Amino acid sequence: MIKITLPDGSVREYAKGTTSHEIALSISEGLARNVLAAKVNGEVWDSSRAIEEDSEVQLLTWNDDEGKSTFWHSSAHLLAEALEALYPGIKLGIGPAIEKGFYYDIDFGDYQISSDDFEKIEKKMLELAKQKNTFNRSEVSKADAIAYFKEKNDPYKLDLIDGLEDGEITFYEQGAFTDLCRGPHIPHTGYIKSVKLMNVAGAYWRGDEKNKVLTRIYGITFQKQKELKEYLTLLEEAKKRDHRKLGKELELFAFSEKVGQGLPLWLPKGAKLRERLEGFLKKAQLKAGYEPVVTPHIGSKELYVTSGHYEKYGEDSFQPINTPADGEEFLLKPMNCPHHCEIFKSKPRSYKELPIRFAEFGTVYRYEQSGELHGLTRVRGFTQDDAHIFCRKDQVKEEFLKVIDLVLYVFNSLGFENFTAQISLRDKENKAKYIGEDADWDKAEAAIQEAAKEKGLTTVTEYGEAAFYGPKLDFMVKDALGRSWQLGTIQVDYQLPQRFKLEYTGSDNQKHRPVMIHRAPFGSLERFIAILIEHCAGNFPLWLSPEQVIILPISEKYHDYAFKLKQDLEEKDITASIDERDEKIGRKIRDAEVKKIPFMLIVGEKETENKQVSVRRHGEGDVGTLVVEEFLKLFHDEIQKDLA
Repeated sequence: MIKITLPDGSVREYAKGTTSHEIALSISEGLARNVLAAKVNGEVWDSSRAIEEDSEVQLLTWNDDEGKSTFWHSSAHLLAEALEALYPGIKLGIGPAIEKGFYYDIDFGDYQISSDDFEKIEKKMLELAKQKNTFNRSEVSKADAIAYFKEKNDPYKLDLIDGLEDGEITFYEQGAFTDLCRGPHIPHTGYIKSVKLMNVAGAYWRGDEKNKVLTRIYGITFQKQKELKEYLTLLEEAKKRDHRKLGKELELFAFSEKVGQGLPLWLPKGAKLRERLEGFLKKAQLKAGYEPVVTPHIGSKELYVTSGHYEKYGEDSFQPINTPADGEEFLLKPMNCPHHCEIFKSKPRSYKELPIRFAEFGTVYRYEQSGELHGLTRVRGFTQDDAHIFCRKDQVKEEFLKVIDLVLYVFNSLGFENFTAQISLRDKENKAKYIGEDADWDKAEAAIQEAAKEKGLTTVTEYGEAAFYGPKLDFMVKDALGRSWQLGTIQVDYQLPQRFKLEYTGSDNQKHRPVMIHRAPFGSLERFIAILIEHCAGNFPLWLSPEQVIILPISEKYHDYAFKLKQDLEEKDITASIDERDEKIGRKIRDAEVKKIPFMLIVGEKETENKQVSVRRHGEGDVGTLVVEEFLKLFHDEIQKDLA
């Protein structure tokens, strides 16, 4: 028998060979329309494939990430079918699902394609979708696959087939269209009811700058027209929240071609924002027993050869810095962990000292292709809130639990309440990508799974997403627009201590190897700030805001009181400024609202005489007239509430 988990969580049993689509039909017609695919023993299958006995099966709908991914991958095939019909002779690359929608890479030859063609392509896609053509899977020999695409003159598919083994090649056919594909797919094209092509861009074939640039068309589809309208509304809101737009308006950061692409310049207000974030975490880290360290921006190439980073990420590093006089080679630092290993080795260690926790806001450098750069989210120089814990094997779980608590404290303080913990494990089928012994990997993976369960975290497990040296727990956070971002990460590592020959003297007076835990609640400070800007639309929590108070004198007569007030506030560690312009108070208030300054203190004759302030809160309006001590209490109460 087959055990099926239904979307409502209930479990039913069915006979061997039943398909998930047949199961859906047997329950209700409505459910059949909603089932997009099935997860069989952890692997996503087409809903048409027969299921073997003793299989654990979960039916996937639009509410499941794998269900959406299957829907959008099928939509990519529909796009390719429409393009072949409209532009005969084009050559197809790849068409995967992405987080929001899908894309297809196409060699259009002599055709010229722009967004002006989108309406025509969308119309063709919907016309084909209405035919309700099923996605038919077939296994094909390598020889037959090569023959098919040679006849079709599709060199990119032949390039893909070249890397495949006989027996692992499958074709999918819908209507008159056939594609090389592993699947899975939805039952038929009729599930696709609304289509929107988003943009067109260039992309090197296989991401290699030496290859031809193909045309990449991005799109998104939904099961209902209403869902597309809601998504487009969200996109408009996202444009308003774009961190690049708000970063410029709020004077937080800038980029300069002369400085170089992907290298942000932090303006005074942005620097204050960074300092507040760093100070917030440093305070929490000191309380949790971390010790601050500082390491150089460069390191010997040999350091990263030892750690394994050069072998794995050498292509993503900048070219070595050579010193001809002494023949040394240096790299701009791509990671902080090798440096921290050397700090651990700087003196003999005893089991009584462990755990040792080193923390650093360390700036690292990685070469990203210019086409991949995007505001603060993809840069070439960024700062990690990096820390490394060196502990005994029996301390791993306890330390892991403490790091989870720290990550949750950070998220709660910054309003990131909707998140999932992703348990990132090795790819079972390709262990060669990773370093270290199986036994160590098994222990590390078990420790992460146990800790996540003990904390009651909502988790998903992803195979193949581990770091090359160990498994990890990645925190996938949803922002105010429902977009998912990977922020905090915690990783268990048995490998670097081995590579660097780290050791401590145990209670038995013998030498032992410590375990290393890597952790970064923010991840990249640049990326974290970008996400935070968009999450709160630039309305930072009061404690974090780089400009907390602006004093608005009604006229020049009250400037002296305004300056005295500013001085008093700054003595209380409150960041304040004065709008000294000869403008009407209404204009000053509107400008302060645009700058998203949390508190406006209006001062005139009455306020000056009574040592008061007329208080306005950004986005809320008038709070009332308060004596300065009352305002200070209001201010600090809000901060304490945010950081509780």
